[in-house]
Amino acid sequence: MDWDQFKGTEHGTSDGMRQMEDAYRQFKQKFKGKIPGGWVILVILIVIWMASGIYIVSPDEAGVVKRFGKYVYMTKPGPHFHLPYPIETVIKPKVTEVKRIEVGFRTIDPGPPARYRDVPKESLMLTGDENIVDMNLIVQYKVKNPVDYLFNVYNIPKTVKDATEASIREIVGKNNIDEILTTGKYQVQQDTKKLLQRILDKYKAGIMVVAVQLQDVHPPEQVMQAFKDVASAKEDKIKYINEAQGYQNDIIPKAKGQAQKVINAAQAYLKSKVAEAQGDVNRFLQVYSAYKMAKDITRKRLYIEAMEKVLTHTHKIIIDPNLGEKILPLLPLDASSVQRLQKKP
Repeated sequence: MDWDQFKGTEHGTSDGMRQMEDAYRQFKQKFKGKIPGGWVILVILIVIWMASGIYIVSPDEAGVVKRFGKYVYMTKPGPHFHLPYPIETVIKPKVTEVKRIEVGFRTIDPGPPARYRDVPKESLMLTGDENIVDMNLIVQYKVKNPVDYLFNVYNIPKTVKDATEASIREIVGKNNIDEILTTGKYQVQQDTKKLLQRILDKYKAGIMVVAVQLQDVHPPEQVMQAFKDVASAKEDKIKYINEAQGYQNDIIPKAKGQAQKVINAAQAYLKSKVAEAQGDVNRFLQVYSAYKMAKDITRKRLYIEAMEKVLTHTHKIIIDPNLGEKILPLLPLDASSVQRLQKKP
């Protein structure tokens, strides 16, 4: 077969055949028609064909060797040799490269500034409390098993995207919208990552999920204002609760202090009254003991003490006996009347 006819066939598309084509062209130019015998050309072609089996695996790659289309072994980074095409071929997937899948949006222009396009068919999801949430996320993954990655799944990017959609919708369907919009974002990411990894492992896709990152989570535009009003009302609620708690924390200690003050005053009054009563009892018992020993004297003393207490706060008028006969016994006299009587001759 002529080389020019051979190079256009299916076998002529491999790296080895391209190298042979270049070598053959250089060989023809060098000898300029002075071609040696056919066996020499055959030997040269065989050498070039065997040399085409030399390949180098980069540090970020893995060499997967196929023999007649079937996987036989895998090689690590560095120079290696395989039987030339069409006996063996090598595929070198990048195992350290982190690939990216976008769900809910597409990057139109990385920028800066970056421009994006929404994909509502992917981004709109139903939450556990029957609300709709608009969610955009990114999945980052890399090759974990090159053999599974190359031979078990036909379209890896589409498979990862479909599995991601299934995972995120299941996780969102188990959570309320308030949690998804506020404090539950991190947990949603982690749960989605775990579920997605389990699905891909069942597919034996040879992929490791590096991260699931929520880019934007918000209610649909049609109800955005209503959600803002609800959020504002919740903020007002928290504000009023805090104010009420502050008032409670201020008034309760004061009330407790006032109550304790009243209790202390009552206890002091109780003690004073008890002590006063005990003193009266002791004084009465002492008087009673003295009364039993000298009844007349005690009775007279008590009378005098009682009159002393009574007359201490009364107005007293002392009249000269010489004048007493001239004054009516019941005549009410005050101090000014007595003085006028005393001035008369």
